[in-house]
Amino acid sequence: MSSTHQQTGIEIGDGGARGFALSMPSEAGRRLASGWLWLGLASLVGAGLFAILLVLARTPYFQDFFPWVDFFHTALVVHVDLSVLLWFLAFAGVLWSLNSSSRFIVIGWLALVLAANGAVMIVLSPFVETGIPVMSNYVPVIHSTFFMMGLIVFAVGIALLVLRSLIALPAANLWRGAEGSIRFGFLAAAISTLFALAAFGWSYIMIPGTYDTTQYYDLLFWGSGHVLQFTYLLLMLAGWLWLADACGASIPLTPRIATVLLMLVLLPIFYVPVIYLTYAGSLPDYMGQFTQLMKVGGAFGPVPIALAIVYGIVKGERTSATGPQRAALLSSMFLFAIGGGISLMIRDSNTIITAHYHGTGGAISLAFMGLTFHLLQRLGYREPDLKWATLMPYIYGAGQALHIFGLLWSGGYGVQRKVAGAAQELHGFAQKAGMGLMGFGGLIAVIGGIVFLVVVFRAMRRMK
Repeated sequence: MSSTHQQTGIEIGDGGARGFALSMPSEAGRRLASGWLWLGLASLVGAGLFAILLVLARTPYFQDFFPWVDFFHTALVVHVDLSVLLWFLAFAGVLWSLNSSSRFIVIGWLALVLAANGAVMIVLSPFVETGIPVMSNYVPVIHSTFFMMGLIVFAVGIALLVLRSLIALPAANLWRGAEGSIRFGFLAAAISTLFALAAFGWSYIMIPGTYDTTQYYDLLFWGSGHVLQFTYLLLMLAGWLWLADACGASIPLTPRIATVLLMLVLLPIFYVPVIYLTYAGSLPDYMGQFTQLMKVGGAFGPVPIALAIVYGIVKGERTSATGPQRAALLSSMFLFAIGGGISLMIRDSNTIITAHYHGTGGAISLAFMGLTFHLLQRLGYREPDLKWATLMPYIYGAGQALHIFGLLWSGGYGVQRKVAGAAQELHGFAQKAGMGLMGFGGLIAVIGGIVFLVVVFRAMRRMK
């Protein structure tokens, strides 16, 4: 039986002392983590529904049912925000809730309620108030009061979530050994998110309102958007270590070295205030510093951690029960390697950039999907269908890989990003073939996402 630490709200029994794994919190903490998981899954369902609306908005006859001007881009904004921003941060809520004691649990639930209400407002915004869709980098928006209010309410919920995760820390004995490395990774991600929120506020104060709408929102989210990538990267890397441990991998990293590697990912964040304090009105310099910051931050931690995990998997034990975790882990590392490699090829604003962030974003999403499979039973739900849970990461990963290669191919022939239809100017066979491969791969990835949702919802239909 598990022993419970009343003062910390942590239950020992998930094998935290075994290696790179997290002890499960008390029942209150697990319920809160489940709430954030439901929000993340609901975000993915909403993203899928808006993907259907994207298709209908461009289908003859059906498009007449959408009276909004430029509904395609409006639906695209909501789809992107749900499938990336809301899904990623909601799952961060799962991990931060598991990494917290039971103190200030009311703040945790308030954060979830605010984030959920903000998400609902974002989803409803196209139907409540007509606004101009703006495909700004990192956080596309609808230029309307209702959408922006929803985004602000969601951000306030995330801010409360982060603050609680920083003050409701578990007892010192739960930070020892390899478990401490995982906890540090999750804590570092919370610190990064705090910097991202501060960067957003700083940008809002600093940027004059004289810019046109698109440029204004690009600049508004440029700093915070880059910093959020560190949050996702830290969560993914700590998640990789946890998944590798679940697979029985013999990871050749001491806890101290693993923590140092995660710290190297966090350290560049502390340069962010310098960028703002030294801003002298040069936008290219301001934007270039954040781009360089992300290159530096992504250079040192991921590679040695990935190599150590691959070695550990080859040398470690293999059990069929960990098939979903291993499949998600390997697929995630594969996509991240592709995305990282493509970043070295970026020279212009074409679909090569899109290929890069589909690689890294797909890798993060797969890591979170693998952790979802791993956590279901630990949160009190049934074990997922092992066959389909194991196939799903390979389906999704293969689809994303084809999608990425199609974008890379097309970008090499000059196809620009953020355009669609005739605006893509697909004149030659090579351009059309590349975008065709992109579409085919995207369809396979969507099927993989549907399989993920079906497997998870079937396991969550009732508790164990």
